[in-house]
Amino acid sequence: MCSNDMWVWSTWVKTPLLKGRDLVIASACLRFINNDVLEKLGRGKVVLFACPEREHPALYGKIASIIRSSKPRTITVVTVDGSPHCFQLHAAVNEAEYILGEKIDKKHYVVVDGKELHEISPDAVRVARYLHLVERLVKENPKILEELKKHSLEYIQSIM
Repeated sequence: MCSNDMWVWSTWVKTPLLKGRDLVIASACLRFINNDVLEKLGRGKVVLFACPEREHPALYGKIASIIRSSKPRTITVVTVDGSPHCFQLHAAVNEAEYILGEKIDKKHYVVVDGKELHEISPDAVRVARYLHLVERLVKENPKILEELKKHSLEYIQSIM
C-alpha cells in the first residue's frame, strides 16, 4: 500500500491502517530518486514518508508512539545514502526501540548514488552517531576515503 500522502509526522499513531502491519519509513525524496526500490520494499506494506529537513526533528518520539500504539509487525527504513538529514530516520527508529525498551523487528537500507540498495546493520547506525569511533575507523582504514571519493561531492571538493 504505497500511498503518496502518508507521512510519519502527519499520521495518527493509532490509525487502523498501521495496526499490526509491516511498515516502511522512507525518505520522501526516494520516490523521485529511485521509485523502483521504494515499490519493491513497499510491496504489501504501509509506506510512511518522512523528511527531517521539512518535518519536526523529534521523529523518534512519534515513531515510538506508533510502535507502542499500533504494534507494527516489522519496520523497514530506507533512505538516500549520504544525506545527513535522512540518516536521522535510521537513528530515530533505533532510538524508538531504546525508548520503549523492547526489540523491534527492523531492517535498515540505503540507496547508494540513487541506484544500489544496501542493507545496513542497526549497529552501523549506532556507530555513525559516535564520531570519535568513526574517526578511529577512518584512521585504521584510510583506504575508505578512496571509496568516499566515489560518492561524496563534498569530500571531493574538500580535497581539491
